[in-house]
Amino acid sequence: MSETAILSTKFQISIPKAIRSAQHWEAGLTFAFIPKGSGVLLVPIPKREALMGIAKGASATNYRDRSDRF
Repeated sequence: MSETAILSTKFQISIPKAIRSAQHWEAGLTFAFIPKGSGVLLVPIPKREALMGIAKGASATNYRDRSDRF
């Protein structure tokens, strides 16, 4: 899918509807801009509620710490 947008004089970009629909993005969503070479990654920041349970069953034993680095 290849879509384009134009940067306005107020430095705003409208995300094309095809992209918004495919990604299920809604108004009010917060994004992070991550520089990558000559481009930028646009990544939605999940809400705290969406992250609940993401580490279910994770164990803090046998993890690497700074002390075991060379």
